[in-house]
Amino acid sequence: MSGFKKPDKNSLSEQEISILTLAAQGLENTQIAKILFISHHTVKAHMTSVFRKLGAVNRTEAVYIAIKNNLIS
Repeated sequence: MSGFKKPDKNSLSEQEISILTLAAQGLENTQIAKILFISHHTVKAHMTSVFRKLGAVNRTEAVYIAIKNNLIS
């Protein structure tokens, strides 16, 4: 884990949590975008924000950190 830091309960927005939860289910950005009625560019921007906030370098690491810290289940 590259930049692992323990996030607090308010680290992620509701939208970021929704997107990360869907990513944890194995969905791609375009699939997430269709489900949430947003553009895939918006999904990508939120995922980039999630990586920064959690200190993750990819979506697998972001999901791992989020689950470990009970941010998603």
